[in-house]
Amino acid sequence: MPLNSPAMAQNDAELGGNESDPKPQLTKIANLSEDFEKKTSSKRLKDVEIYVPIVYGTIAFWLGRKATETQSHRWSVYVRGATNEDLSGVIKKVVFQLHPSFNNPVRVVESPPFELSECGWGEFEIAISLHFHDDVGEKKLDLYHHLKLYAENEPGPQSTKKPVVVETYNEVVFPDPPEDFFSRIQNHPAVIVPRLSATFKFPPAPIEDLHVLKRVDTKNHPLSQWFINFSEADELLKLTAARQTVQAHIVKLRRQLSVMDELPQTFKLDSD
Repeated sequence: MPLNSPAMAQNDAELGGNESDPKPQLTKIANLSEDFEKKTSSKRLKDVEIYVPIVYGTIAFWLGRKATETQSHRWSVYVRGATNEDLSGVIKKVVFQLHPSFNNPVRVVESPPFELSECGWGEFEIAISLHFHDDVGEKKLDLYHHLKLYAENEPGPQSTKKPVVVETYNEVVFPDPPEDFFSRIQNHPAVIVPRLSATFKFPPAPIEDLHVLKRVDTKNHPLSQWFINFSEADELLKLTAARQTVQAHIVKLRRQLSVMDELPQTFKLDSD
C-alpha cells in the first residue's frame, strides 16, 4: 500500500503512464550567504543573472512476481543537468532525505552523479537539498519530489522492463553573482550566462579550474535511455537568457540617463 504524500508539481513529466509536456520552472535564489559576504572580497555583478538548468526525479523498476512484499521495487533518485551535463561546477553536494523507515534516511552525496538507489514498496516525498560551492555565495536550495512506483492510466499489468519515470525540469537562477563565481563557470557547458562587455576584467580563475581533468556527466548513464528529453525547455531557457542580457543593457542605459539628468544645467550646455 503506497504511503500518502502531497501531489506532484505541475511541471513534472511522467513516463510509464501518460507523458506530459514539461513547462520550465524558474527558481530564483534569494538566500544570500551572510558568511560569504563577510569573508570574501569578491564583488557581485549587479543586474546579472546566471541560469543553471537542472532535472531532478526518480526512476522505479518493478522487481517482478518473485519480489517480496516489502521489496517490490528498485528505484533511483537523482539530480542531473537538463542536457546531462556535469553539475559539480556549481553543486558541491546533494542531501537526500528519505522516509524515516529507511536505515540512515539522510544520505549525503558529495560527488557526481548526484544520485542514490534503494529498494522498497511505498511511495513518499523525498526532500532534496542542493549545497553550492563557497564562491557561489548562496545558501542551500531545498527541493521536494514525490517517488512514484505505480504508473497511472497504464493499461495491463506492471512490467519489469518499463520503469515509472517522474522528472521535474527547473531553471535555478543566481542573481547578482560574485565575480569569482562568474569567472570560474562562464564557459561551463551546464551553465548559461549573459555576455558582458569585452572591456570587463575578471579576477584570474583558480588553476585547478582552468584544467579540469574529467567532468562527470550523465550522457552515458546506464539509465539515460529513460531520461526525459527537455530540449524544448532548454531552448526556452536560452531565449530567457538572451532577454535577460537585453534587460541588463536597458538597466545600464537607464542609469547613464539618470546620471545625465542629475548633472548641472550649465555643464549640460557646455558639453553640447
